[in-house]
Amino acid sequence: MNRNRKIVLITGASSGIGLETARALASSGCRVYDLSRHAGPAVRGMVHIDTDVTDPQQCADAVRRVIEAEQRIDILISNAGFGISGASEFTRPEDARRQMDVNFFGAFHISKAVVPFMRKRRSGRILFISSVAAPIPIPFQAFYSASKAAIRAYGRALASEVRPFGIRVCVILPGDIRTGFTAAREKSAAGEDVYGGRISRSVAVMEQDETTGIRADRAGKLIAGRALGLHLPAEYTIGAKYKLFVFLTRLLPAGLLDRIVGKIYAS
Repeated sequence: MNRNRKIVLITGASSGIGLETARALASSGCRVYDLSRHAGPAVRGMVHIDTDVTDPQQCADAVRRVIEAEQRIDILISNAGFGISGASEFTRPEDARRQMDVNFFGAFHISKAVVPFMRKRRSGRILFISSVAAPIPIPFQAFYSASKAAIRAYGRALASEVRPFGIRVCVILPGDIRTGFTAAREKSAAGEDVYGGRISRSVAVMEQDETTGIRADRAGKLIAGRALGLHLPAEYTIGAKYKLFVFLTRLLPAGLLDRIVGKIYAS
């Protein structure tokens, strides 16, 4: 067994950012385990384990399989997620709950399963994939933004809890990335007449930004670089302009920021 090889667990590595991050880590010599509901393209150095992150027992069982095979997990990257869009008042409660269940509680379930093993070894890194939509909530994507804000808050709180055990936590804030996430977004036009067409216009702006955004393979390499780097920051934003946007959220009054975002995405 190669003790120098990092053992990495990634949720949602069957496509998009997760897949490209897995490829980058595997090419760096890591042993990568993908925990997702469906297997993606074959990647040398990556093993797929069928896992629904909304099921805490499945998460625990998958983690035990990795521990039995490798005796440790060096890095956890919690990436699984999806997006819904639509007017908040017309969003069905069950859709809002599922958004939180996959994006936020999925991150909670997998980290809850991994932390005890890292704590015993007094070593490990956890990276949570949040979004720039966490500090800059997007109109008509309120529940996606809320789920990513919850991940951000949870990751920062967890970092303080587990630091004495040698575990480091980083929250990743990607901006617009070119992936299949755009096509997979679950869109609701309910209330379009009430909102005067603003729902579809808002989503169209967001999807245009995504399709012209940062390439998924570049984002994956950046995430892999943070995971393996000497220093793991508490928070890392992908993309120069998005770093500027996040920085401005610390300077601008909330009301002004909301009006600016509203002009872009909700006019």
